[in-house]
Amino acid sequence: MLNHFCKKPLWECTQTLAAVAQGRTPADTVITGARLVNVCTAEVQDDIDVAIAEGRIAYVGQSAAHCIGEGTRVIDAAGQVIAPGFLDGHIHVESSMIGAGEYARAVIPHGTVGIYWDPHEVCNVLGLEGVQVMMEDAARTPLKAMVTTPSCVPAVPGFEDTGAAVGPAEIADSMTWGGVVGLGEMMNFPGILAGTDHAHGELAATLAADKVVTGHYSIPETDQGLNAYIASGVRCCHESTRAEDALAKMRLGQYAQLRYGSAWLDLPNLAAAITETDIDTRFANLISDDTHPHTLVANGHLDYILRKAVECGIDVVRAIQMMTINTATCFRMDNELGSITPGKCADIVFLDNLEDLNVTRVLIDGEVVAENGACTFPLAPFEYPAWVTHSMHLGRAIAPETFRVEAPADAAEGDAVCVRVIEVLPGSVPDREVRAALTVTDGALESDLDQDMLKTFVFERHHETGTFGVGFTKGFGIKRGAMASTVAHDAHNLLVVGTNDADMALAANTLAEVGGGMVVVADGEVLGLVELPIAGLMNDLDAPAMSEKVHHLEKTWAEIGCTMPSPFMTMALIPLACLPELRLTNRGLVDCTTFQFVDLVVDEG
Repeated sequence: MLNHFCKKPLWECTQTLAAVAQGRTPADTVITGARLVNVCTAEVQDDIDVAIAEGRIAYVGQSAAHCIGEGTRVIDAAGQVIAPGFLDGHIHVESSMIGAGEYARAVIPHGTVGIYWDPHEVCNVLGLEGVQVMMEDAARTPLKAMVTTPSCVPAVPGFEDTGAAVGPAEIADSMTWGGVVGLGEMMNFPGILAGTDHAHGELAATLAADKVVTGHYSIPETDQGLNAYIASGVRCCHESTRAEDALAKMRLGQYAQLRYGSAWLDLPNLAAAITETDIDTRFANLISDDTHPHTLVANGHLDYILRKAVECGIDVVRAIQMMTINTATCFRMDNELGSITPGKCADIVFLDNLEDLNVTRVLIDGEVVAENGACTFPLAPFEYPAWVTHSMHLGRAIAPETFRVEAPADAAEGDAVCVRVIEVLPGSVPDREVRAALTVTDGALESDLDQDMLKTFVFERHHETGTFGVGFTKGFGIKRGAMASTVAHDAHNLLVVGTNDADMALAANTLAEVGGGMVVVADGEVLGLVELPIAGLMNDLDAPAMSEKVHHLEKTWAEIGCTMPSPFMTMALIPLACLPELRLTNRGLVDCTTFQFVDLVVDEG
């Protein structure tokens, strides 16, 4: 299944590898004097040499002198640590806000050699044709960008309007693509539990192709429902937020993917499933899920998560296993990836030591692709088709009066009206439904800064329907202005949150003009703007340039009163109707515990 990503399939180079291992044919490259993290046996071996030919490992032992010939490149590790290249078992490239090629340039120097990538963000906007464009961009780089076809477009059918739709037939077709290795996160776990033909049809198309189904089981239930979900063929899940959730999944033979990205900081809580037990960790992975460009630039990628895992008390060798051989085994690719052993792809990370864990060199298929924090491969700009960069189709004019929220007809001036409110929590994927009273003013319901309650609107932007949903959000703490974003999972409609109608209209119209992105405005002025013209999700700039833009935007959040870390990532989940408890889509408020539309105003009688 992985041959699409290797320099050569194993069957084409068995004779060469056997000859190199015995010294009859010289190796292409030999690494000498390394400390090897052996993920097969969970030990560190000193003074190890590695011989490489045809992009694969031919020999691992005490001396590869017999593999060295006149043309062999010798890399003296000088006592540094070598480990298998890091593999991210669940990632959305689009969350980095840069294209797939630039993403590869950003993560490879941090030891990432492969990603299991669910491009459901771009698919919700541009369909599978958009995914193919992203794959073309990624294929220009050494990164093994292994795609899991988006399964939930839309995330939960019937609750939102997306730019495209994917069903069992489309899934079956995509399983024939060379770059596809499985099914993206099955967020429609209600459909799986209810036995719907659509959800199980997508599983069947994937399993019939002998590929892996990845999961998203986001409720704190570990008995009948979880058993049913796993029995349906879902091999892994990254949505654990409690240690007991992760432990239950591992005990049932599902890979628990412990997440630590820019906003979803679950790893410190989940680490207890390992540090406070004596379990075998083979069913644990370390993953990022969503990572903003400033995190990649300032902290790194999987190397950053590795350091955090060790800080949380996880043994360093076990942690390395959790992002190498465990991940490869999860995707049934350990015959090709995930260990420094004979026959495997020569994807190797050099680390200065096992304490600081700084990446100094990266090899993919035996070629040096990064040294001392910089890529060594060229990458020309990618030319995106015009239909990829023109995705804002609102079908309506947006003015300040668009944001008027009418009070109930029977409510008098000054009456208190009880409404449902979405309470967002910093660093958390789930939100809470709370109730609050708003005072009727001029026949309308307004944002209430004393209660930290902000008007929230979601506008459909794909098919010019002009539809929008209305709600209130609590938890951002802003005191003035408004924010808007077209990064609004998973339909990526236009999301606007604010304190007043004029600023909300300015925010919405600013993004309509630039083709999508994220913006902060206050008092009639644009304070910060990140343009994302590629599907309203990405820019063609490199990671450092995007990091600078996002960093400035976060400073403008602080200017209007927000103290939440990575607030746009938290804001982006407001419309995601597959997550508990209350969400807002362009069709209205959704109770995500019962999966029903609910009214904004609560009838207390």
